[in-house]
Amino acid sequence: MGARTERTVARGGVAKPILLTAMVVTGVAMTARAESGALEIESGAFGNQAAIPAKHTCEGVDVAPPLAWSGVPSDAETLVLIVDDPDAPDPAAPRRTWVHWVLYDIPAGSTGIDEGGALPKGTRHGVNDWRKTGYRGPCPPIGRHRYFFKLYAIDTAFGDLGTPAKADVEHVMKGHIVAETTLVGTYQKKR
Repeated sequence: MGARTERTVARGGVAKPILLTAMVVTGVAMTARAESGALEIESGAFGNQAAIPAKHTCEGVDVAPPLAWSGVPSDAETLVLIVDDPDAPDPAAPRRTWVHWVLYDIPAGSTGIDEGGALPKGTRHGVNDWRKTGYRGPCPPIGRHRYFFKLYAIDTAFGDLGTPAKADVEHVMKGHIVAETTLVGTYQKKR
């Protein structure tokens, strides 16, 4: 069963209501459904709300997991991917959201990212909270953390923003999001 919410999206200065439905698809990815179709994201490495394999963390080789998406709305020009952890440093007493990966201007016609993070041509990097570009995987100091892989369909391209932080990308996305979806993985250190 999905939960229905209505959201207003501004287009060309005109507010337009769209209907969003949150749902779980085959236990793999949480999605948001806009009137124009369902944007979905999933990983072949882990399911929604499931543990991320150590290979994709600081306890492994720390390579980006494979990601696949579908249902990109026809009015999307690019995509944005933000991976973050709202449970830092301790899920029992979170104090901040730690950013692991920021990508923008991902071509709307792309269908995913291969394991290791080979990116579609034209994709631009933002900086993570290590002040570096690229993927840095889970490395929680204590407890089981949640990692949100958030994919946004955007009605424009932003061009070269330098190496923006997550907040900078979120700022320029305002008013340009046509659909969004989230995949959540979890991780707790074994050592």
